[in-house]
Amino acid sequence: MSVGLTVTHRRYVPYSHAHYAGDLVDGAYALGLFGDVATEVCIRLDGDEGLFASYSDVQFKAPVRAGDVLEVTATVARMGTRSRTIDFTCAVVCRGRPDKGESAADVLDQPIVAVTATGTVVVPARP
Repeated sequence: MSVGLTVTHRRYVPYSHAHYAGDLVDGAYALGLFGDVATEVCIRLDGDEGLFASYSDVQFKAPVRAGDVLEVTATVARMGTRSRTIDFTCAVVCRGRPDKGESAADVLDQPIVAVTATGTVVVPARP
C-alpha cells in the first residue's frame, strides 16, 4: 500500500514550549511534528528516513497551547519515482483547563484542527 497510507503520532505539548501569552506555542512546533510523522511514512514506504523538500500549503487554523495533546496525521496523497506528496493534519485532542485547577484537562469531544499542510518528501533512488 502506498497512496492512502496514513501514519498518526500523538504528542503532549510541554509548558517549556510556550512562547507567548496564554501559553501559546509557535506554529513551527506543528511543522516539526509533521517532519517526524513524514519520517515514519518514508521508513514504512521506502526503508529510508527521506528528506523533507517543501511545503506547498500551510494553514494555521487554531491555536496550540502548552498542555495540549496533539494528534498529528500524515496521509500519502501521491507517489512519484522519488517524491511523495503528503497531506498533514495537527489536531488538539486534549486541552488543559486551568480554570478548573492547575493540572486539570479535558479530552475534547471534537478535536480542534489547528494546522493543516501539504508537503513533499524525497527518498533515494531505488537500485
